Amino acid sequence: MESVPLTSHPPKISALQRWGAVGLATLSVVAIDQLSKAWALRRLSSAEVVDVVFSLRFNLAFNTGMAFSKGAGKGPLIGLVALVVAGVLLFIARKSTSILQLVFIGIVVGGAVGNVIDRMSRVGEAPNFGGTGFMSGAVVDFIDLQWWPIFNVADAAIVVGGIGLVLIGIRAPIDEDTAASASTDDQTDAATDSAGADSADG
Repeated sequence: MESVPLTSHPPKISALQRWGAVGLATLSVVAIDQLSKAWALRRLSSAEVVDVVFSLRFNLAFNTGMAFSKGAGKGPLIGLVALVVAGVLLFIARKSTSILQLVFIGIVVGGAVGNVIDRMSRVGEAPNFGGTGFMSGAVVDFIDLQWWPIFNVADAAIVVGGIGLVLIGIRAPIDEDTAASASTDDQTDAATDSAGADSADG
């Protein structure tokens, strides 16, 4: 009689795959974010506005608050919170078996790191912002939709990654229930087949 597995286990991934997915996503976001900010500082430094398409334009701004220009003047606190959130997500990544979830974690962490780099490296650089304390530098924003606060690539990454993690979190219980139901059906079928075989032997 063939043995039938009683439980369904998620596929295992190696540590290299896990941290490779997180690291690649994080580094990609940080690189794109910092390169785009460097371009904005160079191209838009003279208060120039570049129209792109429809209402989208590039318009340089400096932000001492959180994403989308909220919480102005609370940069150090926001920076510390961002680092804590990134740490929590990396802790969660240790147990994750979903490459997609790991990629979204990396995207959020990359966005958080991208803005923290600004807060730490641009202290005193931005006009009209005289802060000199730890992580008091202004974040460079330049993506302007004209109907939404000006933001940057890091902000967009945090939102996209966060939405992705929420959607995966909603879907996970459904997948687990489906797997459990399938496992129960398999066990029932196996028991029925076994009973039929025993009856035939008798």
